[in-house]
Amino acid sequence: MGRTLRSPGHLALMAALKQARLDAGLTQTELANRLERPQSFVAKYENGERKVEVVEFVQIVKAIGCDGRMILDDVARAELGA
Repeated sequence: MGRTLRSPGHLALMAALKQARLDAGLTQTELANRLERPQSFVAKYENGERKVEVVEFVQIVKAIGCDGRMILDDVARAELGA
């Protein structure tokens, strides 16, 4: 297993989480407030400067109100090259 930062799956995760936030009509600041984190936390994972841990992922999708399984499906497809 190679590096995951900026891998196809990581890029897919970044894009899917950002799109989910936008689809929910949330700004980075609004989402950060829901997560009780600074806005820079959202900016850094959306821009690929940091990875998202599993527990963080669950908290993020819950705060957005989206289906995390769909996002994970996108990531799996990107990693498999499908």
